[in-house]
Amino acid sequence: MGLPVKFVERMSRELGSSEAEALCGALGSEPSTSVRLNPFKKFSGKWSARPIEWSRYGYMLDERPSFTLDTAFHAGAYYVQEASSQFAGYILSQVFGGEQNCRGVRVLDMCAAPGGKSTHYASLVGLEGLVVANEINRSRAAVLADNARKWGLGNMVVTCNDSSRVAAFEEWFDVVAVDAPCSGEGMFRKSDDACEQWSEANVAMCAERQWEILQNAFKALCAGGALIYSTCTFNRTEDEDIVSRLMEEAGDEIVEAPEIEVNPQWGVVVGRVGVFQTFRFFPHKLNGEGMFMAVAMKAGERPLRRRTPKPKRQAITALDKKSCEILSQWVEPSAEMRYFAAGEMLYGCRKEHYADIEALSGVLAVIYSGVAMGQIFKGSLKPDGALAMYVGLRRAQVECRELDEEQALQFLRKQELSAEWFNEGINMVLCNGLPLGFVKRVGARVNNMYSNSLRILK
Repeated sequence: MGLPVKFVERMSRELGSSEAEALCGALGSEPSTSVRLNPFKKFSGKWSARPIEWSRYGYMLDERPSFTLDTAFHAGAYYVQEASSQFAGYILSQVFGGEQNCRGVRVLDMCAAPGGKSTHYASLVGLEGLVVANEINRSRAAVLADNARKWGLGNMVVTCNDSSRVAAFEEWFDVVAVDAPCSGEGMFRKSDDACEQWSEANVAMCAERQWEILQNAFKALCAGGALIYSTCTFNRTEDEDIVSRLMEEAGDEIVEAPEIEVNPQWGVVVGRVGVFQTFRFFPHKLNGEGMFMAVAMKAGERPLRRRTPKPKRQAITALDKKSCEILSQWVEPSAEMRYFAAGEMLYGCRKEHYADIEALSGVLAVIYSGVAMGQIFKGSLKPDGALAMYVGLRRAQVECRELDEEQALQFLRKQELSAEWFNEGINMVLCNGLPLGFVKRVGARVNNMYSNSLRILK
């Protein structure tokens, strides 16, 4: 379908007729396809691709494959993330003076589903860092949790809350990222719905929602912390005007971040709105979709200690010694882990994350944290599928069975599997060395333990 007339008119006024014509032409072309590799899993890619200049593990593909039928995709070896979107990770690494200095950082991704930026931040902060990925929509939060499981780092907490509730963790995060829900002008060539649903009234509605979220996000940011604001729209009402409004509200409390270096050859349009350094992504200037990003910092020094809200409930329970001993056999190094129960599921997390997960679970609706390990029956662990994806899994603990691509797709579809492929008892399914999940063989019968929410339907 054609682009909205009022959108075209506005872009002509803002960019000039020739630039607007080039932009609209690009919005009518085929979208690009890009991925970002998981640096904690052994996979180098198998496509014809070129590196994305601003993303260490990002690649622009020459053509779009069938990701649904790629076992490496289901193993969490890579994420299909748009190239422009990956620039948020570049901002994070540059603010802290390089990727190595991001280790151990605590990040809040306020509008996180489906998880592209969240998993990127999780890779950058390392296993010792923590990413709280919040999504207000329950069904989208469930997809976000599935992607956290597949990414397998165990350093993510997925929450489902209004931004005002997250703001209770006042000045708690080193980085707060807001990829705000927007009118979606930058996605016109990827989504017919974005064109159909666009209107000036919707732009105004989005702007008010963005302002509310950004105010709450700023409350959660600690002194000396970085604020990253982004949208996938070109509209200044939702972009520059929103960050300008925050500057007016925050006054001296918000300051410039270290300058983010951008190679002019990348095609990113760099600007400034007061203390915010801004970045615009136009698909006629670079190989990526339309986006806006901005970065600034909260004034002051990062605190050594941070106040945690008083818990409203006890949502997690530390496990007894015997249960911990059973679970510790499945991970390495086990000395770095703690274990807890949330409902009927048993979880593991790094020791330094336990108090944070306990605090978050006592105030917010947490739907996933650390790594889901499974349940203990008669002294043995029935492993959850997330444990197979976990990068700290001790493979010597379980029978590992390598399947070929077609056999692995049968597993991922939850189709009937041959008992001859497996040994008696619990087996972990691998394809090309990448774990996919578990089965249990009992005689001639094979129980496929793969999650129904992840099952391939085609």
